Amino acid sequence: MPRLKLTLEYEGTRYVGWQVQPNGPSIQSTLQDALQKLLGERVFVASAGRTDSGVHATGQVASFDTPRVLPMKAYTMGLNSILPPDIAVVAAEEVSPEFDPRRWSRGKRYRYRVSNRRTRSPLLRTTHWELFAPLDVEAMRRAAQALVGRHDFSAFRAADCQAKHAVREIRQVRVEGTSGDTVAFVVEGTAFLKHMVRNLVGTLVEVGKGRRPEAWVAEVLASRERKLAGATAPPQGLVMEEVFYGDGPPPRSAGEAAVGEEDEG
Repeated sequence: MPRLKLTLEYEGTRYVGWQVQPNGPSIQSTLQDALQKLLGERVFVASAGRTDSGVHATGQVASFDTPRVLPMKAYTMGLNSILPPDIAVVAAEEVSPEFDPRRWSRGKRYRYRVSNRRTRSPLLRTTHWELFAPLDVEAMRRAAQALVGRHDFSAFRAADCQAKHAVREIRQVRVEGTSGDTVAFVVEGTAFLKHMVRNLVGTLVEVGKGRRPEAWVAEVLASRERKLAGATAPPQGLVMEEVFYGDGPPPRSAGEAAVGEEDEG
């Protein structure tokens, strides 16, 4: 059966997250409802990674199987005419029937946005974490380099994370912007644990506020103790920016976790 790949952009404020939940609308259920109207049949939509309630995306990737392949513009222009204004399909293509948006991923890039202005902004409240105390951007940049590489990130996983182990590889962590304006944390890696990016940001902000020394981040990482790290940054600042793919599933060594396992950033 043909398989279609969609690239999605969404503003996650009013959704319970990607995954179908009984307590409110999700991105997945809303997309499946729209596809049912377009195709005349119910389909299941898989994703490259689950996002929490309030988390956004500019490059989420999804796939579904359908016996009817319409012209690709039907999945962009047509589907967008059905979807609510806070969800959009930005690209569509037919892919291999074996394509799995989660397991074929070679990695992801997340961006976390902080508004560091002295006053609150009605325009940024659902897309940024608003912090009014000045942040030392250079100190956070230096401290963040301890996180790059392959490490056990147990100190930065959610308490209810179900991943079999916490070893992950972070390719880069960039801290962009200036104090008193917008500051962005850009994190790229092969895989992530539940709340991992938000916990990394919450920890780096402790350094930015001057509450902790730069070396503390490396100490927290080595401790593997979640209670020693900073608080979890709120969801509204997080964006799943891009998912990376090759020509097929990535090679894995024995015992290595699936790239997308527990992937909520």
